[in-house]
Amino acid sequence: MQGSNLNRKRPRAGQARRRTAPAGERRQQLIAATIRSIAKRGLGETTIATVAREAGLSQGIINLHFRSKERLLTETLRSLSDEYRDACRDASAAAEISPAAGLAAMVDIDFRRDLCTRDKLAVWFAFWGERKFRPTYRRLCAARDKYYDDMARTMCARVCEQGDYPGLEPVLVAEGLSALTDGLWLDLLVRSDTMSKALARRITLAYLANAFPKHFSPPSAADGNPMRARAGTKDHAHQAR
Repeated sequence: MQGSNLNRKRPRAGQARRRTAPAGERRQQLIAATIRSIAKRGLGETTIATVAREAGLSQGIINLHFRSKERLLTETLRSLSDEYRDACRDASAAAEISPAAGLAAMVDIDFRRDLCTRDKLAVWFAFWGERKFRPTYRRLCAARDKYYDDMARTMCARVCEQGDYPGLEPVLVAEGLSALTDGLWLDLLVRSDTMSKALARRITLAYLANAFPKHFSPPSAADGNPMRARAGTKDHAHQAR
């Protein structure tokens, strides 16, 4: 009898693991739950209680790690911004080899499966919609946008220099790329029946092929990555001249 009582009182492994998870792991778990809650309910209807339900944890755990709903939301936005910036380092590395390859990598990142999920897109647009009224959101969104814009402008300028595109303004190409990506993200969120990540990527590559025909080939449905090969050969050919 005593043995059976002890067994009943012993916590299950999953419960013990949930209670003893490292602080960093717990924070990421709560941020992931916040993303799901915002995607389902929006910022206004997301509360400590809805996040707790999504995470399968108590509200006290959330208060322990974030102290308030506002801090939880801010840290969620910061996490998304950091994740995107970390991914963009791949594009920076590719740009060291070729600016066109860097632009191609930026396109890949914008429609990468783990970054371009419906939940994350919904959260990005939720925060973008509130940034006018929330200085913290505005600051974090502006930092992410500036990082992207600076990269795109630098790479477009370098492609123009290599390819000798007279009359083409690299800043305008970069601004158009940013606006196109934002619009395609919105289409992926609200028109998922007709827009896919693969189609969004092809549209973006077609834009770059139109702007930089010496570096990018128009994409085709059968070609998985038409520009990388073209970008590499064109850049090497230009350097060899």
